[in-house]
Amino acid sequence: MSLPELLIRHACGLPLPSLARERAAAGVLMLPVPETGFLKRVEGLEAARRVPGVEEVVITARPDELLQPLPEGGSYPGFVFARGATPQEMEWALRTAARHLRLVLAPGLGVVGEPA
Repeated sequence: MSLPELLIRHACGLPLPSLARERAAAGVLMLPVPETGFLKRVEGLEAARRVPGVEEVVITARPDELLQPLPEGGSYPGFVFARGATPQEMEWALRTAARHLRLVLAPGLGVVGEPA
């Protein structure tokens, strides 16, 4: 059960299942933006999804959306979710999946107020 679901159930007085934690290590990788540009496509999605331990790869950025690295940018273009028997296995899955992914960006035209 996700934390939001747990909070909503508790607030509504609904029954709660066991609150025992699962034994598997779970993690999420927020995909970084390598440089400013307009998203054209994401390569390597299927290879990243096939990595053992990866449960889901979600791209939240839309095609042609302007992406900027932090701290100027305010969001991540996507996320990788993984689980493993140990924290090391889970971390390996996240890092391996990330190596498969490549954001293809068209050059940005600069940011208002900054020199081009």
